[in-house]
Order: sequence, then C-alpha cells, then structure tokens
Amino acid sequence: MPRHSNGYDFSIAQLEKLLETRRSRLAVLERTRARVQRRLDALDAKITSLGGATRSSGGRVRNKVGLNDSIAAILKKKSGPMNVGDIAQRVLAGGYSSNSANFRGIVNQALIKDPRFAKAGERGSYQLRK
Repeated sequence: MPRHSNGYDFSIAQLEKLLETRRSRLAVLERTRARVQRRLDALDAKITSLGGATRSSGGRVRNKVGLNDSIAAILKKKSGPMNVGDIAQRVLAGGYSSNSANFRGIVNQALIKDPRFAKAGERGSYQLRK
C-alpha cells in the first residue's frame, strides 16, 4: 500500500536551512528583547527615583512574622472566639502586609489548616485550641 504524502517531504538540506532561518530570527528577537529590557530598566529607575512603584517592585510581600503566628498572637490577646473578618482586620492593623485581593480567604484557609486554631460555637468563629 502506498504512503500518502503529508506535504512535508523535505530533504535534509531543506530542513537544515529551515532550522538556520529560525535560529537567525530567534537571535534577532533576543537582541531586540535585550534592547527593550534595557530601556524598561532605565524607565523603572526614573520612576523609582521619583518615588513611584514599578512592576518589578510589586512582588510578593515579605513579613517579619508569618500569618499563622500573627493570627495566634491576636487570638491569644483576645481570650474568646473571633470571626474571620475581625481576625483579618486585626492582622492587617497589626502591621502584616499582603497584596492579596482576598486576604480574608487567605486568613480563613490559615485558620482551617493550622492545628493551633479550633472552630468555636458559631459559623466562621475561631479560637486557640485548648
């Protein structure tokens, strides 16, 4: 039975030429990218010198104390149970920094996963485990 042509009947020489063409286009694009990156770095430096924030400066926030430890300290101060919203507000008021759009959800997950915290009587309320 004869083989059907798939339209890619290239010789080795043609394939090598195709690869070389793609490599040269890639090299041009990489040089262009490096040039544009240098211009972006210069703009970022100007923005930073004027007190503005750049995309590269908006990374993950690093806190001295972890979220779970911050929550534990807040619950330790408050002897009774607290709801998730109040805990999240107090954590942020205590100096914890987060870029999360849904910080309350992050706090909720921390309360669920950490064995130091236990559910209290009503829905969404937590306290330190006894």
